[in-house]
Amino acid sequence: MRRDVTSDPGGPSVLPSREHTLSTAYTREAQQRRTFAIISHPDAGKTTLTEKLLLYGGAIHVAGSVRARKTARAAVSDWMELERQRGISVTSSVLQFPYHGFQVNLLDTPGHEDFSEDTYRTLHAVDSAVMLIDRVKGIEAQTRKLFQVCRLRKIPIFTFINKMDRPGREPLDLMFEIESLLGIKCCPMNWPIGMGQQFRGVYDRQSHVVHLFDNSDHGTRLAPVQLTGLEDSRLLDLLGPNGYAQLKDEIELLDAAGDPFDQELFQKGEVTPVFFGSAANNFGVEPFLERFITLAPPPGPRFTRDREVLPDDEGFSGFVFKIQANMDRAHRDRVAFLRICSGKFSRGMMVRHVRLGKDVRLASSVQFLGQERTTIDDAYAGDIVGLFDPGIFGIGDTLCTGTPVEFEGVPQFAPEHFARVVSTDAMKRKHLAKGLKQLTEEGAVQIFYVPGRGEQDPVLGAVGQLQFDVIKHRLMAEYGVEPRLDRLSFAMARWIVGEGYDPVRFNQLGHGTSFVDRFGQPTVLLKGEWELNCARREFPGLQFLESAPLGKGDI
Repeated sequence: MRRDVTSDPGGPSVLPSREHTLSTAYTREAQQRRTFAIISHPDAGKTTLTEKLLLYGGAIHVAGSVRARKTARAAVSDWMELERQRGISVTSSVLQFPYHGFQVNLLDTPGHEDFSEDTYRTLHAVDSAVMLIDRVKGIEAQTRKLFQVCRLRKIPIFTFINKMDRPGREPLDLMFEIESLLGIKCCPMNWPIGMGQQFRGVYDRQSHVVHLFDNSDHGTRLAPVQLTGLEDSRLLDLLGPNGYAQLKDEIELLDAAGDPFDQELFQKGEVTPVFFGSAANNFGVEPFLERFITLAPPPGPRFTRDREVLPDDEGFSGFVFKIQANMDRAHRDRVAFLRICSGKFSRGMMVRHVRLGKDVRLASSVQFLGQERTTIDDAYAGDIVGLFDPGIFGIGDTLCTGTPVEFEGVPQFAPEHFARVVSTDAMKRKHLAKGLKQLTEEGAVQIFYVPGRGEQDPVLGAVGQLQFDVIKHRLMAEYGVEPRLDRLSFAMARWIVGEGYDPVRFNQLGHGTSFVDRFGQPTVLLKGEWELNCARREFPGLQFLESAPLGKGDI
């Protein structure tokens, strides 16, 4: 029997098996991946922090500002025209760059709650998250929601308390709020030196090094860094006797009362390492990035419907978590974002499309920096790869080699806002139908049709109202059509499963309105819980599901 060792003290040397060699190579590559997202409430500085991480990672040389001066460039992560106009992120984007021997995959997500469904799906594809908190406002509603999503998935969470250069709340108060409202212990990895206009840098509690910063070029370029010790006389000169004494007292208090950082508890999601800084002025960003690389977990196991898949498994596997049309308007392309879970991806490889039950060739593959893309030939567990999509991929699809596996479904949420799409130009009905088909396949909105009326005057369902503005803008900008969206009074959608459903009788009873989704699955739209309860009483043999049943739709 062949042994997977290179030498044996009691016998002759033997060569490692091919499986052992591949597994070792895949393990080494996977250990170098760091795939994460930033979660925050709108205006906490998420896009700014994203830009500064790219700046220190060497991916860009000048960082743009969301509210930039006339001569500044727009944010790299906000590639869509509407994002640049409004200064907000409305869709997730992928930003990839090497840093100190690691491959960093940063999934930038929308902060506004109206686009939270896109954010939830993106969190399904990451190994860790950075929770960004505005020092002035503390924990806000959207941050709280996204934190709970991370907790449910047991995603390790970093905390970056931003805007320390502005007047705001005390660091100890902010940490107490995190622990009391979110139920997670805080371990400050560094500590701010001064606050507000007196903010001068951060003190690293592990290395006992002080990082002093100089705000140059309004934070658009790398700020010079001086490294000194806590006892350095220049620090006393900088802070003055009172400021210096306060800093020393706070550090001594943390050392005496706080628990040391525990990597195991962090990976279980029970403790969060806390960092302080100002992303707009580059204060604390580089020290955070360096510590993040060493503390963040590499890709871990992923669960399928019947077994666990490890990153270093020889067989390739991955799942689609996002579809994006028209990233390159010149080519009207459509890209499927694939999170690799195991093995090695090679451009041109044949894989099994599990939902369709057929083999497909992945001939075109790219990596991203916002809208910019480069062809990639190889990728490993933790990487995000963009695949050219001729219309065969859906959100939640599993691609694999060897024995077929199917990963747990990517979450889909029931819409709460509805609008009827009315064509204003009969000559462009086909353009409208094509645009609606492609945009709904992205998962940004869901589409419902009246049974027996084909695609005439469909109804769109969205989690948030702003999604309608995005859809209308993109239909005009990308497909040249400008339909009218008439808002409807429905408040929920339910998918129907069971025997005895009669859509005509359902409509006659007045407890809701019958539709079908884009896959032909019976669906009803209702105005509230009262109508839903009445429908349940009238049709006791039916189930009213909050999302499309498995096997239907994209999951």
